[in-house]
Amino acid sequence: MIPAATLGTPDTVHAATRFDRVFFGGMGVLLAAIAVAGFAPTFYLRSWFGAPPTVSGATELSPLAQIHGAVFTAWMVLFIVQTSLIASRRVKVHRRLGIAGALLAVTMIIVGSMTAFAAAGRGSAPPGAEPLAFLAVPLFDMVLFAAFVATALVRRRDKEAHKRLMLLAYISIIAAGVARLPGILPYGPLAFFGIAYGLSFLGLAYDQWSRGRIHRVYYWGIPLLILSVPARLMISSTPAWQSFAEFMTR
Repeated sequence: MIPAATLGTPDTVHAATRFDRVFFGGMGVLLAAIAVAGFAPTFYLRSWFGAPPTVSGATELSPLAQIHGAVFTAWMVLFIVQTSLIASRRVKVHRRLGIAGALLAVTMIIVGSMTAFAAAGRGSAPPGAEPLAFLAVPLFDMVLFAAFVATALVRRRDKEAHKRLMLLAYISIIAAGVARLPGILPYGPLAFFGIAYGLSFLGLAYDQWSRGRIHRVYYWGIPLLILSVPARLMISSTPAWQSFAEFMTR
């Protein structure tokens, strides 16, 4: 367990707890709003917008894509519910619901990966992207999400680390929603990943303001997010990746 001293004195950490409820709850709402706004035309309000094609050009949502949307929406709702339970000091309920959260996370990783393979297999990708190369983008999202959630579960008794790891897990999958916000996609991966992962710096700012120090989770978690962007772009163009992608999408 990381001692309280990593974020200031015990009294400082205790005093900041009431602000934690506002910050982490607010981040949950902000990230959900980004996802809903980004996917409103093609998923949440699809009929209202006249069922426009997705960014990959698909004119209809496959059953797998609908399941994908439902599962990831459940995560957004669960995150807000879990932060609300902590805010209301219903810790026991939060922990029990955490079991469902772990199962949901596993489901998300499976469904998210299947959806990515299916899209690449049928040649779907954003404009200007090669489908097999683009496959690296969503798969890396799943790898990062899995890593953060798994670490958060291991550190579940360390509430200071746990809640920051879960926030980073959420941020690791929000780039897809950011990319679909009006006017963002044409600027490419560096733009939507920059905005998405830039949200993690709100955590740094909050720690510095509330504790006077930054939690060590951010020292490795944020660089991991940032470095994953050039890593996936470089890997996606290698012959080894092309062979892997072709094998997985047959």
